[in-house]
Amino acid sequence: MRTVTAVAHRGDPYRVRENTLPSLRSALARGADAVEIDVRVTWDGIPVLVHDESLKRLWGHDRLLTQLHAHEVHTLSAGEMPTLSDALAATGTARVMIDLPGASEAAVRTVVGVVRECGARDRAYYCAGPATMLRVRAADPGAQIAMTWTSLCPPRPVLVDAVAPRWLNYRFGLVSRELTDRVHADGMLVSAWTADTKHTMRRLVDLGVDSITTNRIDALRAVLRGG
Repeated sequence: MRTVTAVAHRGDPYRVRENTLPSLRSALARGADAVEIDVRVTWDGIPVLVHDESLKRLWGHDRLLTQLHAHEVHTLSAGEMPTLSDALAATGTARVMIDLPGASEAAVRTVVGVVRECGARDRAYYCAGPATMLRVRAADPGAQIAMTWTSLCPPRPVLVDAVAPRWLNYRFGLVSRELTDRVHADGMLVSAWTADTKHTMRRLVDLGVDSITTNRIDALRAVLRGG
């Protein structure tokens, strides 16, 4: 029987603030196979969990992360924004999907280095667009990659060869049976993001996807149980 991986988007954000340790723990407690986290690097080179460029939306401070030291981030987030090291420790042996929004070559090297130092290389995989995934592949030739792809046109073979992704990562609305069959025929898996209704989740399962990322991990678990 085909297994569909249930990935919790930024943890359990409908219950707990996204990309925080309580959010990651809540998602795993509710049955996530993996947690997706967003990682950016502070001015002094510390990878932390945050999706946005600034702290305004989540923390109310209109300050760019790249202009802040890690200790300032800790203070401005009241100690709630974890480092990547903290997150890897908190997730135990669970899989972690590391999204790298806007990551520079230096940031990618830093993140890959922390994953290696934390002994998490075998359970971590990376997602973002092709340019960032090429940087990941250069930093770690053995990295597991879910390359985000935003077009119905397939990626060129030369790009696939260079990135060597295990998954192609599509927005859920792009997924069709033709697409999943084609990707599978090319030797890759299909992941889809971010599906939050049971109707969409069931549709993706029926279309043959291998992984679904959601903000509602409990709803996805229910669908995968046949509910």
